[in-house]
Amino acid sequence: MNKVVHKFAIIAFLIPTFAMANLASGQVAEAVRQAEQQRIDAVAKAVKSAVAIFSADGNGGGSGVVISPDGYALTNFHVVQPVGDYMQCGMADGRLYDAVLVSIDPTGDVALIKLVGREDFPVAEMADSDEVQAGDWCFAVGNPFLLASNFEPTVTYGIVSGVHRYQEPAGTILEYTDCIQTDAAINPGNSGGPLFNAAGQLIGVNGRGSFEKRGRVNVGLGYAISINQIKHFLGYLHSGRIVDHATLGATVDDDEEGRVVVSNILESSDAYRRGLRYSDELVSFGGRTIDSPNAFKNVLGIYPKGWRVPLSFLRDGVRHDVHVRLAGVHAVEELLAKIQEAPVEEQKPKRRPGDGEQPSDDQEEKSPANPHGEPAKVPEELQQYIKHRSGFANYFFNELHRTRVWNEFHDATGDFAASRADWTLAKGADFAITLGDEKSAIKTATATIALDRGKDLSEQLEPQGSGGMLATLHLWRRLLVEGPAAFGDVVYLGQAPLVGHDGLHDVLLGTYDVVETHFYFDLTSGELRAIEMTPEPGTDPCEIHLTDYREVAGAKLPHRMLIRHGDSIFLEIEIDSIQLSKPDKPEA
Repeated sequence: MNKVVHKFAIIAFLIPTFAMANLASGQVAEAVRQAEQQRIDAVAKAVKSAVAIFSADGNGGGSGVVISPDGYALTNFHVVQPVGDYMQCGMADGRLYDAVLVSIDPTGDVALIKLVGREDFPVAEMADSDEVQAGDWCFAVGNPFLLASNFEPTVTYGIVSGVHRYQEPAGTILEYTDCIQTDAAINPGNSGGPLFNAAGQLIGVNGRGSFEKRGRVNVGLGYAISINQIKHFLGYLHSGRIVDHATLGATVDDDEEGRVVVSNILESSDAYRRGLRYSDELVSFGGRTIDSPNAFKNVLGIYPKGWRVPLSFLRDGVRHDVHVRLAGVHAVEELLAKIQEAPVEEQKPKRRPGDGEQPSDDQEEKSPANPHGEPAKVPEELQQYIKHRSGFANYFFNELHRTRVWNEFHDATGDFAASRADWTLAKGADFAITLGDEKSAIKTATATIALDRGKDLSEQLEPQGSGGMLATLHLWRRLLVEGPAAFGDVVYLGQAPLVGHDGLHDVLLGTYDVVETHFYFDLTSGELRAIEMTPEPGTDPCEIHLTDYREVAGAKLPHRMLIRHGDSIFLEIEIDSIQLSKPDKPEA
């Protein structure tokens, strides 16, 4: 036997002997008592936020965990899939709460739901799951085999068996990347429940277990989606959308020297436009060192579609540091089809708690989370929280957050609805931008560039090299004057990073005149920080970054603009004056 292993075997053997001797003399070490009490306190605190999920029509159930006082809770996609729009959730306080579906991440097997009935729900404290290490103590809380008919959750204790684990997807969804492995017992029904560290802080959401073929009994191999991955997706999940994961548009493999190199890349990908090529060595992605193809898949899997993340690669010994915009793994129609094909794993409860409504077939639309079965009839008082739209799990929450973002912007900068006549932004005597409903133009000392209202904006990318600066500013004014309801089709995308700025930003996505425009709002100030207008898929957007807000006619507008296209800064300008004209009054 290895000397180290032998040493630990002797210690493990002697511990019970010493403990029995101390117990016999009534001298239990104070440190042991304190450690035991800390564990009891951590469990007592953590279980308050656990949720036992039951389908209102008896089709399934599982577990969850509350993450905000107003009732937002995390669970698994495969838990809510058979449940649908409406469910009932028991908590350790012995009360049963109604809940509605908010959003789903089918690829990552995550869902967000909202419990209703109070504004002071007990919540789980989120930890930094990147600090979790193999050997850390942890415990799982949940509803195994849907036993919690009295809403008291089951607690199982164990250790973290491994980190940065990768579990192959079922097709292209239910993919577990960068997940946490634990030997704490996780059985059917635990899915969607929390995994806590020894301090009672949330480090992951349990989802998968390696079960025996017969009886589906836990064998000490459970997997939790890391809470840091979920943090990346949380803003998107609040959008009520059906969220997709990201792809780089490139694959990697080991070469004969053990380097991680690009083995294939799409010329239509943003990574290709940023300069990445076949056989380049990938050294860092998302701020994490890449030392194997598996490490790359793990990091890639923790990001949602549309995010821009840092990437570093080597070519001929020269390091290149860029930011790449990640595309989606699926087309929208493909993802909807995958949802319908997804396996249902949770067991049906033996009985429905409380007096839940019986299933009904009088509901016209089926939930995106439950496209096959008939959803349970939603109580009348909850119907206001559910709204269906193609591509959304629950459009009600998208409208809710779109309104929130717009109201916060108005509070920060003022109302521009009355400023419907032409706007003039001037820099000295030789540069002026005019923005209006019928006419938008840039005038310099030598030339005038104007939008042609008879042509699509996607065809008007002037000034040359800007990617569409004039069209982007035209859309900026249109949003401020018309608001999201009249701009075109405006949806709340969620929260995403903005290169050159700290933290995440609320993002509205507007579609008007065949182009898509992203509007980034500062979470603290509410100010609009950047606009990205993409004339057509697979092209670089025109980016306009907005700073130096000053008062103009009782409102606030930016006086410094940085215009980027691709990897280049096209123009950086400080505006001297902004004139907001008001519409002429109609003649009497």
